[in-house]
Amino acid sequence: MRPYPRNSPQAAARILSLAALADGSLSPIELATLEQIDAYGQLGLHPLQMQEVMRGLCADLLSQARLMQSSVCAIDPGTLNEVLAEIDDVQLRLTLLQLCVAVIEADACIEAGESLVLLAALEQWNLHWALSDAADRPFSESSDSSDSSAIRH
Repeated sequence: MRPYPRNSPQAAARILSLAALADGSLSPIELATLEQIDAYGQLGLHPLQMQEVMRGLCADLLSQARLMQSSVCAIDPGTLNEVLAEIDDVQLRLTLLQLCVAVIEADACIEAGESLVLLAALEQWNLHWALSDAADRPFSESSDSSDSSAIRH
């Protein structure tokens, strides 16, 4: 994988791209969700910069391709951990987790690859509490934009 500076918009965009592509495709609803929630702006990128990061990720995955039974190009767990380690800012991790959840849930079907990316992030970033905090609150409270500790759906 190409290296990105720690906590950079590109490093964050690669993780979001990984979540979006983890089911083997990028659906129109996922693209619309990225635009609707202004994922690019939240990460400090222009949409074309996000596309560039996504293309780079695809090229990197294909260069070290291990095709699974479903013909989905999978990321090695060690590489996934390295990519996740490029983000160590807690607030950026929370924002990124929210964005990943939104794009993964966009098509109302959570695939195994998507779960793998999300669970790896939760585990490595030690953010299990963020999901349980969001689950313990009424929906209207957990979707309050002033509370950055809740995972919004």
